[in-house]
Amino acid sequence: MTGARRVPRDGRRAPRRRPAPARAAWESLSAEIRACRRCPLGATRTHAVVYRGSLTPEVLFVGEAPGAEEDRQGVPFVGRAGRRLDEAIRFLGLPEGTVGILNVLKCRPPHNRFDRAAARTCRPYLDRQLDLLRPRLIVTLGAHALRTLDPSAPPVLQSAGTLRAGPAGPIFPLIHPAAALRSRRWGERWVHDLTALRTWRAGRAREAL
Repeated sequence: MTGARRVPRDGRRAPRRRPAPARAAWESLSAEIRACRRCPLGATRTHAVVYRGSLTPEVLFVGEAPGAEEDRQGVPFVGRAGRRLDEAIRFLGLPEGTVGILNVLKCRPPHNRFDRAAARTCRPYLDRQLDLLRPRLIVTLGAHALRTLDPSAPPVLQSAGTLRAGPAGPIFPLIHPAAALRSRRWGERWVHDLTALRTWRAGRAREAL
């Protein structure tokens, strides 16, 4: 039958594939971010940090700002916190082609202090990235990422580990992976909330059967 979806032999419907964003639109936006000088951070950065991952992410991780290694390479989450995030992605069982990673700020702020004024300047870039990527779930990493995407959310330590209906779609807040490196207490909280996210995803998978 023309246009019918194929049903596998086990009776489950094959997941509908989402189209990738138009390559020209994505490349144009990325080039615009790399050339941006709209705030003072543009004069102090080494590289603007745009994105890494699939252009059709099921899960999009949104961090706060690039650090020193991200600024050097121009890629988000490639330092110590990035390695912790990559471990978490493997723990969650997310295949490589289903994940995207970006930051609210596209340039490293001095002393790694989140710059709210710069975040307001970067916000249109973030919104356009979300419009093109259309993730099914956003995982915020840290208080500033959560506040940016869900201003009405309780503080991150209250919100982390629980799904929220955010303005841009479903949001699952986590503490920042850098926090998990600072102490055993925060490391345990990180694992606890990741386990809650994995459990929630497993429940969604069973519902889809």
